[in-house]
Amino acid sequence: MHIVLVEPEIPQNTGNIARTCALTRTKLHLVKPLGFSIEDRYLKRAGLDYWDKVDIQVWDSFSDVIKAYASSKIYLATTKAERSYHQVQYNQDDMLVFGRETRGLPDDILNAYPEQRIRIPMLDIGRSLNLSNSAAIMIYEALRQQQFPGLR
Repeated sequence: MHIVLVEPEIPQNTGNIARTCALTRTKLHLVKPLGFSIEDRYLKRAGLDYWDKVDIQVWDSFSDVIKAYASSKIYLATTKAERSYHQVQYNQDDMLVFGRETRGLPDDILNAYPEQRIRIPMLDIGRSLNLSNSAAIMIYEALRQQQFPGLR
């Protein structure tokens, strides 16, 4: 499985997601521009004891990710979706794509893949779940469906 963060802004969220990726053997993709340096002291502190265990790749653009993983199915996490994340049948090489903490995924990405949009059900109070919580919820559902391959 893959988690893709498009233009992440908050290093602590990326650190939390990196930890989830390390513990689930999920590849983490970061799409520039990043709102922080991966050398950022907060990111390093959040990942100090496991950062070397994360399979991470930094990309210049989302289109570069899509070209490199053309055979993988992508799912776009957005509040602008009708389908819930649990209504999808996930496969081993699927990619869960998340946008910026403050704005979500850009419209050009959402419009390019309208059938691939998924959401986490929640009340509309003007806020969404935290990015790292959302990534954890979705990756664990995908792994649950696959019977947690390689995990104990």
